[in-house]
Amino acid sequence: MTQREWADKDYYADLGVSKSAGQDEIKKAYRKLARENHPDVHAGDAKKEDRFKRVSEAYSVIGDADKRAEYDELRAALRGGGFRFPGATTGGAPGGAGGPGGFDFNISDIFGDGSGGGGFGDFLGGFASRAGAGRSSRPRRGADVETEITLDFREAAKGVTIPLQLTNPSPCTTCHGSGAKPGTSPVTCGTCHGSGFVNEQRGAFGFSAPCTDCGGQGTRIEDPCSDCSGTGVTTRRRTITVRVPAGVVDGQKVRLAGQGEAGLRGRPAGDLFVTVHVRPDEIFTRMGDDLEVTVPVSFGELALGGTITVPTLDGKVRVRVPAGTADGRTLRVRGRGIPKRAGTPGDLLVTVQVQVPQKLDDAAASALRSYVEAERAGGFNPRDGWAGAK
Repeated sequence: MTQREWADKDYYADLGVSKSAGQDEIKKAYRKLARENHPDVHAGDAKKEDRFKRVSEAYSVIGDADKRAEYDELRAALRGGGFRFPGATTGGAPGGAGGPGGFDFNISDIFGDGSGGGGFGDFLGGFASRAGAGRSSRPRRGADVETEITLDFREAAKGVTIPLQLTNPSPCTTCHGSGAKPGTSPVTCGTCHGSGFVNEQRGAFGFSAPCTDCGGQGTRIEDPCSDCSGTGVTTRRRTITVRVPAGVVDGQKVRLAGQGEAGLRGRPAGDLFVTVHVRPDEIFTRMGDDLEVTVPVSFGELALGGTITVPTLDGKVRVRVPAGTADGRTLRVRGRGIPKRAGTPGDLLVTVQVQVPQKLDDAAASALRSYVEAERAGGFNPRDGWAGAK
């Protein structure tokens, strides 16, 4: 998501929270709206799907403290109008947009002409990253990492904890991520005095820009670690434990905070996003949180009724079939479906399906003929009331 795309969107309104909402409140609102509008729950509902996408996009920005700060500063700059953007087109009547107390600009002046230079994006490079003298530079977190795993249907339904091997930039074990040779420490930058920024005057306005001597870090490495060359990061293979929650669906992503690439010189690590793929099961399918299974039965079991044994995710359960049950009827067993992290689990939906014997011995055939004759004598007609019989 770019700053250009942020300009005309109100992510706080999308999540139904105020601009002063805390991160916990934002997270709670997102989870509630995501559950209410998830495509798996409302399959085929285009409005719900669009709402889910807008909610997810909003949370990806204001749910991240760093992105939220940039977003807030961007929108404040667009609303304020108290300064002139580099390259802005001036003009207009006195007192109007281009006169005293205001300014005039084209949208291309703000966001650039697409050639990669100038515009508001470059301006925000200094402003949104931490404008104002004397303010500390924001820690530059490491990059997010994405990977994939494949689970069996039952593992995804019940939840599982698995080891995952990754090869990516991780904190240097020699200097513990500081970038400085063991026994030494980074020193405060003498140019910016640890702020990471230096003041810059542009006409009547003062701005701050990242310090070129320390790269905006606020500190300098005088004696770098030999293993990571002062970056605090080395590429190594590591094993982490991934806990996949119960009920995960095919294609869903699991986020592990702080398990992505390490940030330079001890900065926070990015996040790890694990996309889960689920193998089909030979017995079960699912419909939202409900577990579906089709059980073969005989005609006698449906006509006379009885009890059948049905598999579940945790062993087996006995299900009563009422006398006179029709072929294809679905029986519901409460609470034996897909588990939930919170709340009542889904149900087990048992569909009965008659199996017709391909061959009958003489005794079975004779008994069946006697039954058919008795059935007719009793007045039963399977096509009675059927439109095709008229």
